[in-house]
This record gives sequence, structure tokens and C-alpha cells, in this order.
Amino acid sequence: MSERRKIGIMGGTFDPIHNGHLLAADEAHAALGLSEVIFVPTGQPPHKANQKVTSAEERYIMAEMATANCPYFTVSRIEIDRAGESYTIDTLRTLHSMPEYKDVLFYFITGLDAVLNIMTWKNPEEIIQMCSFVAVSRYGYSHNRVELLPQDLRDKIIPLEIPLLAISSTELRERIRTGRSIKFMVPAAVEQFIMKKSLYKH
Repeated sequence: MSERRKIGIMGGTFDPIHNGHLLAADEAHAALGLSEVIFVPTGQPPHKANQKVTSAEERYIMAEMATANCPYFTVSRIEIDRAGESYTIDTLRTLHSMPEYKDVLFYFITGLDAVLNIMTWKNPEEIIQMCSFVAVSRYGYSHNRVELLPQDLRDKIIPLEIPLLAISSTELRERIRTGRSIKFMVPAAVEQFIMKKSLYKH
């Protein structure tokens, strides 16, 4: 019997995508032997309903640019093209229903801070049945806090320590707004796109 394919899912607003996202995806790919990592830019992020978010199309283009040179990175439009708010459970159901992902093991790659909040997501019990979680180390968060989560969720969490890049999309937007450099924090193509489109200036 052939071994089941393992695929990573990297969800996020990616506003903008940066080198920290790419490093986390690459480390997960190597550590778990993933055949590919799918970046899934959020369409309408429900947790950012009161915040200004760059258009889904521009965030998708930046994700495409950032991942273009890596053969095992792909970008999916499933959340962008789906009407309404974007929930992880809907994305997992869609991926599981696609013929090309039949009998695949999915690994949802996200920050440890997000993993600690999974029980507040929509349909968390069903999510836990549909994938494992790669909990990427985040500055200020200890993997010891995973012990506070329900046992069935703890069993699905794989801690992943990576070199800590203290980069966040929030910080990048602030740097651009105040005229500071983001060179070496995002791929060069993404930096050029941001400047060309005058994103995050206001």
C-alpha cells in the first residue's frame, strides 16, 4: 500500500505576505515530508471585519509573486472566489471534496498563537477531524500552553520550532506607512508590487 500524500495548508490574510510566512512553510515542508504547501489567502476574514484589508485580488497576486520560484508552493483561490466570510472549516471541506486531494493527509500550518485559539473557530471539533496542525513557534508564546487544550486537539498538534523572524504583516504595514524600508523582509517582487500600487500608505 502506497503511503498517503501529505499536503500543507498555509492560510492567512497575507496583507502582505512576507518572508516569515515562506520560512514557516518551507520548514514544515522539510520537517514533515510534505509534497506541497498550498497558500490560501483569505477572502473575507471574519476576525478582521472592522479593519481595513487590502483587496483579495492584490493579496492573491502578492502570494503568487512570493511563491513563484518554489516548485512545491502553490496558491489557491478557493477562499477568494467563495462568496461570504472565509472560514477554515469551509476550506477544508472543499479541499477534501476535490478529486486531486483524495486520500490526502492535510497539515494546517499556522502560528502557535492561532493554534491556542482553535476552540474559538467555527466548527472546531470538525476541523480537528479533518487535519493536523503545525504550530509554528511565535515570539512571546510557549509551546507549554498547548497542555491547556483539549486532549483530542493536543493529539493533532505538531510543534515546529523555526528561526524566529520577528516580522509581522502589521509591522510591515506600519513601516510602509511611516516611510521605513521593508527590504529583505518580503520577496523583492512583493516589495516592488507594494510600491507600484502604493499599498499601505494610508
